[in-house]
Amino acid sequence: MAKRDYYDVLGVPRNATDDDIKKAYRKLAMKHHPDRNQGDDAKKAEEKFKEAKEAYEMLSDTQKRAAYDQYGHAGVDPNSGMGAGFRGGAGAEGFGGFAEAFGDIFGDIFNGGRRGGGGGSQVYRGADLSYAMEITLEEAALGKDAQIRIPSWDTCDACHGSGAKPGTSAKTCTACNGSGTVHMRQGFFSIQQTCPHCHGSGKIIPEPCTSCNGAGRIKRQKTLEVKIPAGINEGMRIRSTGNGEPGTNGGPPGDLFIEIRIKEHDIFERDSDDLHCTVPVSLITAALGGAIEVPTLSGKAEIELPEGTQHGKTFRLRGKGIKGLRSSYPGDLYCHVAVETPVKLTEHQRKLLRELDESLRKGGDKHSPNAKSWTDRVKDLFK
Repeated sequence: MAKRDYYDVLGVPRNATDDDIKKAYRKLAMKHHPDRNQGDDAKKAEEKFKEAKEAYEMLSDTQKRAAYDQYGHAGVDPNSGMGAGFRGGAGAEGFGGFAEAFGDIFGDIFNGGRRGGGGGSQVYRGADLSYAMEITLEEAALGKDAQIRIPSWDTCDACHGSGAKPGTSAKTCTACNGSGTVHMRQGFFSIQQTCPHCHGSGKIIPEPCTSCNGAGRIKRQKTLEVKIPAGINEGMRIRSTGNGEPGTNGGPPGDLFIEIRIKEHDIFERDSDDLHCTVPVSLITAALGGAIEVPTLSGKAEIELPEGTQHGKTFRLRGKGIKGLRSSYPGDLYCHVAVETPVKLTEHQRKLLRELDESLRKGGDKHSPNAKSWTDRVKDLFK
């Protein structure tokens, strides 16, 4: 297939300046770069990218362009007699021009969106901050409005944010001419990176402000209103947009993430939307049965113990748990019975218990069904 005219490839007239050719190439290279074209159009884009690269290599070199203008493609073809004279230093010089333009493109592709409006200085978003907030189980269940104090950066009153000592001013960085970036040559490529002298700001402060040490801002504390939604759980985070660290060179601030920590409760343990509690019951109450009061987050409730309630028996109270953030209904409350053995007995009480024990033994295994079952299993184990 015959090669297209190099001027047509770049879309410039034959009298285009070197700057026009460079701009046209950069635009095409950005459009057809392989990193920006994936899928079905990748192959076609790669061909156009290579075509534009070849056209720029020839037209950006003065001698090659002159030969191309006079003889066409034959004038720059190293395999033809006319093009053979342009293999040496001139070719290398042409590639150097391509590398410079391509290095600029690398900067646009991989650093795009970070460059600010002020002289090209680098603009960065501020870092996110994290704040651990401890609340009670009741506050997590019902929600609350809270206030927290966080570090904040305010404009320095002494230098009004310039960072320079009052009466002086910042100067344009001579290393990058105020652009905030410098080009470092690495082999054939010219790579753009943040200026190491001004750190991307484009300015140098000869005499820093003594109040803020040249930062232009002072760290203070500010009070922030936080709404804790009902049903929030341990480890969940609340985002406060724009309350993180400030950006660099006018960049947007980061966000503040408030991470919830729930204090250990004296009575309840939370399991997702459900609550669990241990209810101590006297030996007599467990044996005779009856109504007992149990606590809930919203007050008190009553459960009916059947006669002969055993230790570890669990009673479920529907809807007495917590309604989670993403739940349609509240969870349940599980009350686990803990039968208490009497302690610090008087001699009279011991006598009564011995009489009770003797009476129970005379009744046989019907009073202790679990003990009989356990004894039978032990006998089977040692047969």
